Amino acid sequence: MTGSAGAAARRGRPGEGQRGPAGARAVDRTAGRRIIERVDLSERLERLPDRPGVYLYRDAKGQVIYVGKAASLRSRVRSYFQASRARDAKTDALVEQVADLEVIVTANELEAMILESNLVKRHRPRYNIILRDDKHYPFLKLTTNETFPKLVVARRVQKDGASYYGPFYPATAMRETLRLVRELFPLRTCSITIDGKAERPCLQYYIHRCKAPCTGWETREGYAGTVAEVEAFLDGRADDLVQRLTADMEQAALEEKYERAAVVRDRIQALNTVRERQKIISTDQEDQDLVGLARQGSEACVQIFFVRRGRLLGRESFFLDRLTGVPDGEILSAFLRQFYAKNVEPPREVLLSTDVPEAELTGQWLAQRRGGRVDLAVPQRGRKRELVAMAEENAALALQTHLLARSSRRQVVAEELRRALGLPEPPHRIEGFDISNTQGSEAVGSMVVWEAGEMKKDDYKRFKIRTVPAADDFAMMTEVLRRRYGKALEDGGPLPDLILVDGGRGQLNVGIRVLEELGLDYLPIVGLAKKAEEVYHPGSLQPLTLDLASPALQTLQKIRDEAHRFAITYHKKLRSKRTIQSVLDQIPGVGPAVRTSLLRELGSARRVREASVAELAAVPKVTPKLAQRIHAFFHPPTPGDETLAPGGAEASSSGDGEAVATEAVSAEPRSGEKALSLHPPAISAKHA
Repeated sequence: MTGSAGAAARRGRPGEGQRGPAGARAVDRTAGRRIIERVDLSERLERLPDRPGVYLYRDAKGQVIYVGKAASLRSRVRSYFQASRARDAKTDALVEQVADLEVIVTANELEAMILESNLVKRHRPRYNIILRDDKHYPFLKLTTNETFPKLVVARRVQKDGASYYGPFYPATAMRETLRLVRELFPLRTCSITIDGKAERPCLQYYIHRCKAPCTGWETREGYAGTVAEVEAFLDGRADDLVQRLTADMEQAALEEKYERAAVVRDRIQALNTVRERQKIISTDQEDQDLVGLARQGSEACVQIFFVRRGRLLGRESFFLDRLTGVPDGEILSAFLRQFYAKNVEPPREVLLSTDVPEAELTGQWLAQRRGGRVDLAVPQRGRKRELVAMAEENAALALQTHLLARSSRRQVVAEELRRALGLPEPPHRIEGFDISNTQGSEAVGSMVVWEAGEMKKDDYKRFKIRTVPAADDFAMMTEVLRRRYGKALEDGGPLPDLILVDGGRGQLNVGIRVLEELGLDYLPIVGLAKKAEEVYHPGSLQPLTLDLASPALQTLQKIRDEAHRFAITYHKKLRSKRTIQSVLDQIPGVGPAVRTSLLRELGSARRVREASVAELAAVPKVTPKLAQRIHAFFHPPTPGDETLAPGGAEASSSGDGEAVATEAVSAEPRSGEKALSLHPPAISAKHA
C-alpha cells in the first residue's frame, strides 16, 4: 500500500512513503517537512491473543482514532492489515492513519461491548459512528427517604433511598409533569425540617398547593395518602387514580362536602386532559421504543418514539454524519449502544427498522442495563410494522428539515458576510490565524478553517515560531502568514475566500504586507479585535461595528475563538513539555535519549508524572531500576508508606509483546489491585 502524497500535499505537509500489510506510519518533523517512515507491526500482530476484547487504533499524534470489539482479537485486528480483505474507502483511510494499536482482553464478548461503549464515549474517535448528542435526560426525584416527601428535579440517580422517575425525553416533558403534580397534588416544595411546630404556613398553603404539615395541620397519614397518589400518577397508573378519585368525589358529595367534591372533580378533569394528550399506540399497555432510520447521502437521522403503557410519551431525533459506506444495521447498532449507555432504561421491547449485527449480544447488554429481558425485533407486517414505518417517516421528515435549515443558514451567513465586508462573492472558505506565547517563549501560531458553514478540523495547521526570539506578535504573525501562503503557492494548495486575523489595525497591516509580498493582495483580509468586537477592514479607516446578533459577526467570532483555542492548546503543550524536560533532567540516569523516549511513548508530561512503575519500565531505554527512580521522584514516599523493592510486582513487565492499554483500564488486574468493573449498574424507570 502506498502512502498518499497528494493527500499530504493538500494538508500542506508534503511527503511520501510506503508501508506493508502490517505497516504503520511514524511521523518526524524536520525543517517543517513531514517524513513518513515504515514501522513494522507484524510481530505485535502475530502475538495478539485469540480472546475476546477491545482494540484501539492510534494515529501518529497518539490520538485514538478507532475503538472496536472482537470475539477474537487476533482474527479481527489482523484482518484490517490483510491484502485480501474487502476494500472500502473508510477502512482504507483508517488503516492509512494507524500508527499504533492497543488491546484490552476481557472475559467475554458482553464485557467487550460494555468496555467498547465506555471507551467510545471517552475518546470519541473520528472513525467510529458518534452520536453527537450531549443531552442528559432529567429525572424526577420523590424524596421517599424523608418523612414528608417532596418532588424535585434530579440529573442523576443516586442510591439514597428516594424514588426516581424518568428519564424524561425531552426535558420539557419533565417540566410539564412537575407543573401538573404541583397543581394536582398538595406536596410541599420547601426544604425546611418538618416538625409540626411552625407558627404559620407559607403562601403555598393559601393558594391550595400545600396542606401545611409544617404547622401540624396536615397529619403524617394524610400526607402519606397524597404521596401515594403522586406515585400512582408518576407510575402511569392514571386510570386507577381516576377511579379512586371518582369514588372519593362521590363519597364527598354524599356527605354533602361539596367544596371537597369540587376540588376532587377538578383534579379528575385535569388528569383526563393529560390522558387525552397522550396518543394511544397500543391497547395492550406495552412498553416499547420504536426506532426508525432515514438516510440521505452521508447523513442520517434516527428517530425514537417512547411508548409506555401503550401511550406515546415523546420522541427524539438524532442526526449522524460521515456515514458513507456504513450499513444501516451498523448505524442502528452504534445508536443503541450509545443512547442506552446513558441513564436511559431500555423498555421490554425495542422495535427496529432494520436488523443489527450481533443482535443477541446487544439484547444481552440491554437486558443487563434494564435488569430484565429486552427483545430486539424487526417487524415485517401488522400493527408493529406500521408503528416502525411511522418512526421511519418522521425520521425522513426530520432529516429533510435539518438539511434544509442547515443549507439555508449557510447561505444566510455567507451572504451576510459578503454584504457586511464588501466581498466580491459569498465566502466558501475562511482561514483564521492567532498567536500564543508567554513573553516570547514557546511561541506558536495557529490556522483554523471554516468551510461551507462548518469548522473543517482536518485542514487546521499549527506553527512553531522559528525566526522571532522576542515577544513580538506582529513579527510572529508575519512569519505564520508567510509560511502558510508561501507554501500554498509552492504546492498549489487551496486559498481562502477570506482571511481573518485575531487583532486590530496592527495585525491587519501585517497581513496586508505579507499578501502584497507574495502577490496575493487580491485575497480579502480582515481583523477582529476582542475588546470591542470591532472588524478592521483594509478599505475603511474606521473599524466596522456589526450587530452583536448578526450571523456575520457570530461566525467571525466563532472562527477567531477557535483559532485562539487551537493556538493556546499547542502553546500549553509545548510549555508543559519543556517543564517536564527540565524536571526529568534532574533525575540521575535520565538523559536526552531516555527523556525523548518517555515523552514519545507516554504522550504527554502528565502521563509521565502519573505513570506506574510498570508503565515506565515498559518504555524503551528505561530499565526497571530507572523506572523505580523516576516514579519515586514524582511520588516521594510519606511517613508510613511502604516502598516496593526493585524487581517487585510494580516494576515487572510481561515482555510478551502484547499491547496493553495505558488509560487506567485493565481487564486482568494484578494481585492486590482493584479490578475495574465492566458492569455499570442498570437504571430503572423507578429507583427506590
